[in-house]
Amino acid sequence: MSRELPLEIEKKLKRAARLEWWTLFWMLSIIGVMYFAMGSSQAMKTAWIEDTLSLIPPILFLAARRFERMAPTRAYPFGFHRIGSLAFFFAATALMGMGLFLIYEAGRALILAEHPSIGDVTLFGFDIWLGWVMIAALVYSVIPPVILGRMKKPLAHATMDKVLYTDADMNAADWKTGLAGIAGIIGIAFGLWWADALAAGLIAFDILRDGLRNMRISVAELLDGAPRELATTRVHPIVDELQDEVARRFPGAGVEVRETGRWVRANVIYPDRELSEAAARALLGDEAWRLQALGEHLQDLPGPQETAREKGAE
Repeated sequence: MSRELPLEIEKKLKRAARLEWWTLFWMLSIIGVMYFAMGSSQAMKTAWIEDTLSLIPPILFLAARRFERMAPTRAYPFGFHRIGSLAFFFAATALMGMGLFLIYEAGRALILAEHPSIGDVTLFGFDIWLGWVMIAALVYSVIPPVILGRMKKPLAHATMDKVLYTDADMNAADWKTGLAGIAGIIGIAFGLWWADALAAGLIAFDILRDGLRNMRISVAELLDGAPRELATTRVHPIVDELQDEVARRFPGAGVEVRETGRWVRANVIYPDRELSEAAARALLGDEAWRLQALGEHLQDLPGPQETAREKGAE
């Protein structure tokens, strides 16, 4: 089977790569604006860290795109398709770890009853409440990611790219971070000192939730689990479709399906286990036990018509 991607999928991946470069540009500008506006607000600090984390998925996507196209080698005979799975695992690990840290920070602020203060800042010769600057920065931090996220989601579905989907999902939901941050700042203005830490905790919980979900999916991929859907841990319908089709065309044969990045690798097993074990002993000698399954290509298996002719000849 060809290792080349269909032209339409390749075009979508190239467009996704361009959007990821734009994402890096806009997120770097947002990180700069948020850094200079965050002051002592815990919610602003958490939103700034989340924006910084948003750099990880696009960087991993661009890196994975470069490596997954490399030709197979003797050391890596199956190629580098699984680099996408590894990138997805790294992204999930970063999200989960940072979510736990930020929840700890927000909880500590609530327990210690820290009272953040928002003073004034001088801009163009005028004294302005820093809270307005924070709110303006949060509004700016929401607009580009939400637009880019909505543009990337259809591409992620078409190309079955989990890193791209994670990035798009984080971008598209960025409005929740902005809204929580604004609520925290307004709470401080009304004397509700706990509103800032509570808003930071809500943002952190959202980060942790995404990280845990993505971690479950990525670990399943790395453990040769059956392919999962993009946004959930449910097994992808392609598994049942493949198994049903193989059973229909090649009675008695079984199929093992696993995911390697955006690709699916199916190992079709002919039912004669004694033949497989004998072949393993002939090929590997004392190390035959290491061969878990001896697969066959679909075209090498007898189809329904050939099986019927063989039985008739007997």
